[in-house]
Amino acid sequence: MIVDQAHYRDGRRLPFSEIGEALKEIRSRGSSDFLWIGMKDPSTETFARVSDALHLHPLAIEDSVTGDQRPKIERYDDGYFVVLRPLRYVEATSDVESGEIMIFLAEDYLVTIRRGEAAPLAGLRTRLEEDPQALTRGPWGVLHAILDLVVDQYLAIEDELQVDLEEIETKVFSTDDDVDTATIYALKREVLEFKRAATPLVRPLAHLVSERSPVPTDDLRFLFRDVQDHLSLVIDNTESQDGLLSDVLSAHLAQVGLQQNQDMRKISAWAAMAVLPTAVAGIYGMNFKGMPELSASVDLGGREIYYGYPVVMLLIIAALALLYRSFKRSGWL
Repeated sequence: MIVDQAHYRDGRRLPFSEIGEALKEIRSRGSSDFLWIGMKDPSTETFARVSDALHLHPLAIEDSVTGDQRPKIERYDDGYFVVLRPLRYVEATSDVESGEIMIFLAEDYLVTIRRGEAAPLAGLRTRLEEDPQALTRGPWGVLHAILDLVVDQYLAIEDELQVDLEEIETKVFSTDDDVDTATIYALKREVLEFKRAATPLVRPLAHLVSERSPVPTDDLRFLFRDVQDHLSLVIDNTESQDGLLSDVLSAHLAQVGLQQNQDMRKISAWAAMAVLPTAVAGIYGMNFKGMPELSASVDLGGREIYYGYPVVMLLIIAALALLYRSFKRSGWL
């Protein structure tokens, strides 16, 4: 649906009812006025009505209808088609959700299409209307404001991911706390989602600040350069986070392997200790004649005492104690 639409002249908002007529009036006057039509999850009929009125390029229309595009800036005839991937950090689950902003831009109009809840344009128009100077820069000025908002959002989310990363790093190398491998991997997936949104913007922004830039004024190019600097900072930090997460994951897996090795050593030590009494019990279980338990005895005042069995049990206990001490000193127990 169309959430808002306005005709801007010298930074001031003017109402209009029909897109085609308003655009025709602007072009006939030869002024710097422009239209800004904002839509959110538009229906096919609504989008077709707007695209017919503005004569949008068919290939750009196809991309906008299909959705799920990589961030980019492409030129079609006398206009540009921009795709951005805004992000939202969900505090409860530490997830990073992505949305989509598609922008059709020309000299005298701007169409913004938001898809998903992560698209942060709800209050942008109001803030720009409170500062008419920003709107006097025309559609390219609005595009700068949108890019600046999205990249600032990246900076805020990158800080949240850094906090999550530091918490996981502390847990991995702490003896008092434990962290699941799935938790580390989930955060790594969120960082990759972040990179998929931010990294493709590098080349389009570089084009906007280059000598071949379509941005009409040097002042605006300077503003886009500031956004580019912020984006470079975000990407550098994200690359560092991704690399550190890989190291943390490797360290955690090494710790898990070490713990499993220690557990196996303990199990092996206890199994070795169990072999001795099992072997002796197996021998006695054969029940053949002449075993110490049956014949070894001593006469004490006319009373014959068989001592073979207690002696064997004492020997087993002594041997187990010796084995336990050896395994304990070697670190196996």
